[in-house]
Amino acid sequence: MNTLGTIDRPLTNDPKKQAPMKPSTSEPAGSAIPDFTTTGANDSRQNRTREMQLQPEALARAHMHDRLHEAEQERRAVRLVTARRMQRRAERASMRARRALAMAVMQ
Repeated sequence: MNTLGTIDRPLTNDPKKQAPMKPSTSEPAGSAIPDFTTTGANDSRQNRTREMQLQPEALARAHMHDRLHEAEQERRAVRLVTARRMQRRAERASMRARRALAMAVMQ
């Protein structure tokens, strides 16, 4: 038996080059399952392929968004630590100035 391709292993992955879907000869003509057009089947197959091709891009985009968000949080934390350190330094300088002023007034 020499077959060119099967449903599971088609000869080509391009839906436009695959054999069109034909109604089954084993089913009666008035079966309850409606007959789909070839273009509808090809379009749905093509859309599914396109969605699957775009999934890694969407995943990479979401990953990048998370990394940028984490980096921004890290920058905010560093700025907050720096601001608190500078505030403590300014408070110590203020206390030294008050002491110096008090010593100068008492003499």
